Amino acid sequence: MMELQKAIRRRRMIRDFDPDRPVPRDVVDTAVTLGLRAPSAGFSQGWDFVVLTDPADRQRFWEVTTNADEELDRWLAKVSSAPVLILCCGDKDTYLRRYAQPDKPWQDMDESHWPVPYWDVDTGMAALIMLLVAVDEGLGGLFFGVPVERCDVVRETFGIPGDRSLVGVVAMGYARTQRPSGSTLARRRRPTGEVVHDGRFGSPWSTDRNVLTKNPSQGVPSGRMKT
Repeated sequence: MMELQKAIRRRRMIRDFDPDRPVPRDVVDTAVTLGLRAPSAGFSQGWDFVVLTDPADRQRFWEVTTNADEELDRWLAKVSSAPVLILCCGDKDTYLRRYAQPDKPWQDMDESHWPVPYWDVDTGMAALIMLLVAVDEGLGGLFFGVPVERCDVVRETFGIPGDRSLVGVVAMGYARTQRPSGSTLARRRRPTGEVVHDGRFGSPWSTDRNVLTKNPSQGVPSGRMKT
């Protein structure tokens, strides 16, 4: 086990998995169980996760999400070796029903009340926890999307109800290499002061500890906490 901050700093998207090293079931169980500890608006928990560990199930997934007559590209050839795939599904209706209950404000179940689709946001938070668990367990993880034109056939293949959104897929396994890959090779991480704003958009957040010491109240967020 490692400290949370260390796991966060070590987390990166792994795209090359060792196909000969299966992931123990108890590790998969830990990942999905802790993923369910993610926050959800109104504690709606409007999510579902379909775990594919059987080689035949994983093969079916790749068959229905790729073109059989096309040669596997480098990305797919490596990613498809992941021994675990977790299909992450958002459940909008569960959120609409939850917020139509007496302790919530939207009895009309009108989706327009929601500024963003929180059923997908919260499902993504659960996926991130699974990725961090993978790091904590000495594994690699990847989050990727299902092509929009393939979502219906994926739902049909794995019995997923049509009203569920396919937020993405968590691939998990032992990394064949820890070397950086993908876009991180060509793009830099944006500086904190470029994307974090202090009090007003355009005012860069300072990571200078002297500034934080002089103003200890800085950085304390306000607003309602999700549960």
